[in-house]
Amino acid sequence: MKKKVFFKTFGCRTNIYDSQVMMSAMQEYEVTENEAEADTIVINSCTVTNGADTHVRSYISGVEKSGNAAKLFLTGCGAHTKGESLLKEGRIHGVFGQSEKVKIDTLLKREKPFYDPGDLNHIDDAIVDDFIGKSRAFIKIQEGCNFRCSYCIIPFVRGDARSMDEEKILEQVSRLALNGFGEFILTGTNVGSYGQDKRTSLARLMKRMSQIRGVRRIRLGSVEPIQISDEFKEILDEPWMEKHMHIALQHTSPTMLKLMNRRNVYKQDRELFEFLAEKGFAIGTDFITGHPGESEEVWLEAMRNAKELPLTHLHAFTYSKRDGTPSATMKPEVNGRVAKERLHEIQDLVDAKNYDFRKQVSGELDVLVESSKDGLYHGIDQYFNKITIDSKEDLIGNWINIENYEVRKDGNYANL
Repeated sequence: MKKKVFFKTFGCRTNIYDSQVMMSAMQEYEVTENEAEADTIVINSCTVTNGADTHVRSYISGVEKSGNAAKLFLTGCGAHTKGESLLKEGRIHGVFGQSEKVKIDTLLKREKPFYDPGDLNHIDDAIVDDFIGKSRAFIKIQEGCNFRCSYCIIPFVRGDARSMDEEKILEQVSRLALNGFGEFILTGTNVGSYGQDKRTSLARLMKRMSQIRGVRRIRLGSVEPIQISDEFKEILDEPWMEKHMHIALQHTSPTMLKLMNRRNVYKQDRELFEFLAEKGFAIGTDFITGHPGESEEVWLEAMRNAKELPLTHLHAFTYSKRDGTPSATMKPEVNGRVAKERLHEIQDLVDAKNYDFRKQVSGELDVLVESSKDGLYHGIDQYFNKITIDSKEDLIGNWINIENYEVRKDGNYANL
């Protein structure tokens, strides 16, 4: 009987993809979604903040306290920052970097504790045929980042930007489409940089993907404002393009953007967002509150600017110090309570904007049903808004068009 492996994945979509690569690469082990029955647990870690490291340590403590005798392995970004210390403490059996993930069978069999950080210049060439427990397929198209934002450790644990081979990506999409996947989410450390080192582009890749039989919808992970080129704007009206863009701003105050060593400029950000809104797009962004130097004056400016933007979605978080980054030594620091208050303020603003957006949407919602709970089904529409569906039919994994639905503050609801 094969030993069972449970994957605990923290962090971003890139980690979700990397976990699927490991699951697909295993031949001598069996994947389980039940942690309690696992002989081995692979922790795919995030290290974007000190808090992310804490979450990983807390998870390991939970496993230890539960009495679970599973052997623990650590991979992901945290392998480069906390892997050695966890190994020395005897809390995990092995540490390996992202470049080593396709060797997982060999790694899990190693009897002696080990630390193998791998190669930060590595480029994936693995092909994933399936996504266990998922209705949508995540496609990793690039790795690393050439930006050096003052608060970010990721370029130092993922390396510089490098693109996956375009033909390999298309082969993977073709296989997944044959296996019934219709929605594809392009992911990576800095998705918008795809192709800069390969004499191609993100727009070209997406156009080629759209020509593959079975591809119904393509969605992007986060892209930078300066990466929305004229070529990219030409594909915005394509029917396969999800009507939602997530464009990373991180802040809306020019003062703060300079402190963060960001490349975007608020005035140009606003022009881009207004252009996308006119085309009917829902627009999301990332936002950090409480970064050192965020005075009350800077915050009030940021909120004035945020109110002007046609935002509908938000991935916001309070600043968390990341050792080894320029921001970690910046002064003055912002009180944690103040940072949380500001977080809630901008979240409330964007929640209200999302509600207004959903009330103004006309036409059918094109929904992929992903899950069910307590007799209700849950899906995501083309604007990346969630919808709850009451139906007597089994809708899991189905694409449905919904014309009549109720718009509530907490989401959309339909009865079929």
